[in-house]
Amino acid sequence: MTALSPHDRRPFRRFLLAAGFTNLGDGIATLAWTWLATHLTRDPFLIALMPVALRLPWFLFAIPAGLVTDRVQRKRLLLAMDLIRGLAFGMAAACIWQALPLEPPQAEGVSDPLLFTALALCAAVIGIAEVFRDTAAQTVLPSIVDHDRLEAANARFWTVELVGNTLLGPALGAFLIGLALPLPFVVNAAAYLVAALILARITIPRRGERPARASIRQELGEGLRFLVNQPTLRLLAVFTGGFNLLHQMIVVGLVLHAQENLHLGAEAFGLVLSAGAFGGIVAGFVASPIIRWLGGARVAQCASLACGFAFGLLLLVESGLGLSVALMLFSFFGLLWDTVSVSFRQRAVPDALLGRVNSLYRLCSWGMMPVGLALSGLSVELASQLVPRETALLAPFLIATIGVFVLTLAGWRGIGRGFPGRTA
Repeated sequence: MTALSPHDRRPFRRFLLAAGFTNLGDGIATLAWTWLATHLTRDPFLIALMPVALRLPWFLFAIPAGLVTDRVQRKRLLLAMDLIRGLAFGMAAACIWQALPLEPPQAEGVSDPLLFTALALCAAVIGIAEVFRDTAAQTVLPSIVDHDRLEAANARFWTVELVGNTLLGPALGAFLIGLALPLPFVVNAAAYLVAALILARITIPRRGERPARASIRQELGEGLRFLVNQPTLRLLAVFTGGFNLLHQMIVVGLVLHAQENLHLGAEAFGLVLSAGAFGGIVAGFVASPIIRWLGGARVAQCASLACGFAFGLLLLVESGLGLSVALMLFSFFGLLWDTVSVSFRQRAVPDALLGRVNSLYRLCSWGMMPVGLALSGLSVELASQLVPRETALLAPFLIATIGVFVLTLAGWRGIGRGFPGRTA
């Protein structure tokens, strides 16, 4: 398959614009799902179940998504998944609307079990569609961008994701929640439908004729052997899985810490998340030259170490401004890490295997997210038996900080040896 010329940037720009709408929806949902759960219960474990429903599909469906991505036309798969997500968000909005006004949240259990269950099911459908959509999206990018431009393209892609996910989305979600609880879900439905319309106009190079299909077991084994036999890819998959587990521990803890310790409302918390995104936006403009200057190995090592310090800062700050600074640091260095690791994977894997290898890689990495979300709630509950609740809410931050430093030390030499160019 031949990549499009760098001079023909229309497919990439449209692909980027579609990603902007889907990530705006994801950003709204980042705050809306968890914040809505706090209107039904104050139990940290039950609150965590809502984002778990969104992330658990990465563990359950990552491998089928890779097999499907390598077997079907990827554009059709992208369109179908965006339409499914739009419809599921519309159903969630309808369920919330029917349940209004909500009863006060309970300290244990949920005030409206039927609504909680319906929303969890909608979240699970959205999560499943996201697995298939994102797996296909990462296989499409190398087909519309020359390989020597992948760092720049991925940096733009991650910047758009940050703008939608953590700059505009949370702030807009907080504003919409303030107007009406179902409104964020209505806007999300519209965002995904618009993204599907944009994708429908993109020309994606069709792959050549594939060899006769082997059995699912043989195709999966082919992808697994490739991943296992590539030491750097294998290390990045395991490292990213551990890192994502620790990052997701912070997600739920951050909401409760902001509400109960810092007394921030939805609007203020949305602004904190938005302010934190600026670090990643800056990184999106400088990632490519930094990687060319220092080399992928050094950038990946330093980014991981810096993320540990950013997590540790969350333990010390006592205001919304302090949270914003810590999140800015994390988003800056997190985007550098993502740019290095994703670009390396897209270059290293042949197109015919890209869907399967991506799915296995993300099973290791994204599949750990629901584990981190569940551990976040459990760590707060366990810590609450030993220390006051306001201190127990910091437990996820402490565990994440220690964990990132341990991961960084364990993977330092392997990352240094694995990338071309300057190494440690």
